[in-house]
Amino acid sequence: MDTVELLILLVGSLAVTGFARAKGLPAPLLVTAVALAASFIPGLPPIEINSEVILTLILPPLLYSAALDVSWQSFRTSIKQIRRLGIFLVIVTALAVAVAAYVIIPDMDWPAAILLGAVVAPPDAVSAAAIGRKLGLPRRVMTVLSGESLINDAASLTLVRVFTLIAAGTSLTIWQDLGIFGLAIGVGLAVGGVLGVLVHWIRQRINDPVVETIMSILLPFVAYILAEHLSGSGVIAVVTAGLYIGYNSPKEGYATRLQERPLWTSIDVILEGFVFALIGLQLNTVVQDLVDSERSLGQTITAAAVVLAVVIVVRPLFVFESYVRNRFNGRWLRPLRIRISRGHPSLRWIRGSAEPKLNWRELTVISWTGMRGVVTLAAAVSVVASPVQIKAQDTIFVIAFFVTVGTLLLQGLTLPFVIRRLDVQDPAEGEEDVRSEMRLNQRTTEAAIALLDERKPEWSEQYGPEAVDAVVARLKARLQRQAETFRRDAEEEESEERNAPTRLRGTQIQDIRRELLDRRREIVLEERERGNLDEEVMRRVLVTLDAEELAMDSAQASRSRS
Repeated sequence: MDTVELLILLVGSLAVTGFARAKGLPAPLLVTAVALAASFIPGLPPIEINSEVILTLILPPLLYSAALDVSWQSFRTSIKQIRRLGIFLVIVTALAVAVAAYVIIPDMDWPAAILLGAVVAPPDAVSAAAIGRKLGLPRRVMTVLSGESLINDAASLTLVRVFTLIAAGTSLTIWQDLGIFGLAIGVGLAVGGVLGVLVHWIRQRINDPVVETIMSILLPFVAYILAEHLSGSGVIAVVTAGLYIGYNSPKEGYATRLQERPLWTSIDVILEGFVFALIGLQLNTVVQDLVDSERSLGQTITAAAVVLAVVIVVRPLFVFESYVRNRFNGRWLRPLRIRISRGHPSLRWIRGSAEPKLNWRELTVISWTGMRGVVTLAAAVSVVASPVQIKAQDTIFVIAFFVTVGTLLLQGLTLPFVIRRLDVQDPAEGEEDVRSEMRLNQRTTEAAIALLDERKPEWSEQYGPEAVDAVVARLKARLQRQAETFRRDAEEEESEERNAPTRLRGTQIQDIRRELLDRRREIVLEERERGNLDEEVMRRVLVTLDAEELAMDSAQASRSRS
């Protein structure tokens, strides 16, 4: 892909993404559909994919950005569910696909079949998370989906690494296989943890938002490349670093946080659009490969359809089997473990930890979020580009593409309907968020007032009692007014949400407030144009208005996003 093709692809995918966001449509699916159609434009040169570019330049920032937004506390609470889906479901899916491929495709041996299974095993949560966040999925569901997407790529790519060696003729024992997995996990955790701690330590001390943001941009690439160079998992390294930086970001400067959030959002939009456009543009190439292949066209399409069906069916079977088994364990085995753990403090580990309970509606949604994406495509290309011959490697790429596009269109297009039909929402979650914000605001206000009283004598000696008394009284009054205003606004918003049919919703009130802010900005610009306002003064006033709108949007986002 030359520079002009890259520029056209970026601009085109961004234009389609912008249109989809403006119309409220799922952008990844629309970009994919448009690219599928565009791939048959006469004279359009084939777009070649470099798996190293995707895995090194596109995957790390997407993973890192997702990790920054994941709540470590929620991630830790849901770790059992995340581990089941992110590791064990990947293995089960790879084995199920391997059995089907081995039976259907005559010239495919077991290593190549398992390699195909590893390629199509990991779901891509980009489009699922976007749809779920927009439709208000409960936080516990979004945590499971986001957490799964952070670790399933590592499991899949490590499987691909192992079985590429086996399919190429390398003889590995079971202990060597486990050693590769263990080394990948250990090195990934170590590299990501060390880099995360180091970058956080530096960012706390330099107090330069621009440099701190640049360090954040470079971190996922450095973590991925260094871990892969040391035979570790670059995915785990990036995720570990992102979780650490995200958890500790409140300890860093506010300017860096305000600067990084829109930056990473913009990077996500650009890269996601680029990736899904790249997927769609491969259709023409895949069709040509099918036509030129010595294998029967019907046989290849049949094999791809069977693998697609297996991929779609295995996920709900695994999810609900885990649900039934955990219900049994919770009803019979957990009370037994609790009784045993009470016998001695050293046995407390037997009790295990509780995890968020998901009902059948939420599990159904999770079962239907198996869309494949960038990792499947990049892994398939890496198999085709392998310097050693692997049996049916051309078929592996065709099937991987078929599964990727099939899941995006079948599951992606119907996921909003499933969520709405099952009414998978938790109204109590939003109300509890409001109450938590009110409690936190009250505590911070009380702590600030207590600090004023505590430091008042020291400040009086340093600056003079009269001046300090006046300033402290003014600051106390301001804090109390702000706390009262916040409490009143939160109570009104909570009341309006409960009485939505007869009163304005919180989002409708925000629309009105946004119009008022826009009008105030218009007045500022009018005064500047008339020569009544200096540019510097205008910028300071605009910063104040922008900060007010940012606070409004952030408060709403904190109640609706995971």
